[in-house]
Amino acid sequence: MSKAGYTRAPLPSASSATALSKTQQRLASIQQHFTSAPRGDKLREKVCVITGVGSLKGIGRASAFLYAREQAKHLYLLDFDGANLPNLKEELGKAYPDVKVTTIQGDAADEELISGVCKRALEEEGRLDVFFANAGVATAHFLPDITAKEFMNTLRINTLSCFLAVKHASEAMKLPGRGKEEAGGSIILTASIAGLRSGAGTIDYSASKAGVNSIAMTSAYQLQRTNIRVNSICPGLIETGMTTTTFDYARSRGSAAKLGQLNPMGRYGISEGEQFVAVAYSALADDGAEIAQMALFLASDDASYVNGQNIAVDGGLSSSHPVIPGRWA
Repeated sequence: MSKAGYTRAPLPSASSATALSKTQQRLASIQQHFTSAPRGDKLREKVCVITGVGSLKGIGRASAFLYAREQAKHLYLLDFDGANLPNLKEELGKAYPDVKVTTIQGDAADEELISGVCKRALEEEGRLDVFFANAGVATAHFLPDITAKEFMNTLRINTLSCFLAVKHASEAMKLPGRGKEEAGGSIILTASIAGLRSGAGTIDYSASKAGVNSIAMTSAYQLQRTNIRVNSICPGLIETGMTTTTFDYARSRGSAAKLGQLNPMGRYGISEGEQFVAVAYSALADDGAEIAQMALFLASDDASYVNGQNIAVDGGLSSSHPVIPGRWA
């Protein structure tokens, strides 16, 4: 027994190289499970919008492939940077030719654009079922270096974009539509564990994501009795295009094994598994997103009673206050 009267929990001992190898093996196993799963129908006939799909190693792109695998009828895919949109549409077309795909280059914080995308879905498909507001930006400046302009820009990209998604998607979802007997839908917002408590991001980024979490909770009551659900996903450390700098820096210092070691799972999460699967890049490589799996759940009728929640997908990191490894609090 320790002096505090608690049993000290032993930690597994392993070299950095061994720990990193085990992490990569575990992620490869997870990826193999996702890519070998049969095609489902959780989103059959659903019309979906996803923003922030441009990164080749991103949550939005992974979600687009997963939504297509689950037989979404039409995907409207938007990103501020249009460079990778043609590739995304081509790869989706090869893998899932039965799914309609419309790519749009534009700003997710542009009200006219977001309103227009929702109206377009109604005009072309007669319905809107899912809006996944995933667009966002990460920042790296410490408090003294953040200007007021930069602070407000972070909120515009991360928070305003989610507000606009809720405002305009909900109006479209309030209408019963083609093959849709009653109104309703699912709005999903990408937040962060940085929006739950401090220690996971800069001040402007954390404030912007806290705002996203508040939008999800408040909107659930603003939209009560409409059958429209609003939830946010709070990712922990995930390897995406947004976190590339963090991962590259750790690898350059030989400390990659420490990535994700603060959470109980002892690893980081994956947005897609290209680097963990010994095959050439393919559309299916994107299906393994651990965050996209939550985005699929919330989009589907499986989550029909989940509303107004800020759901952490972080390996358990946010489940505890900081403790000394190997001891109870």
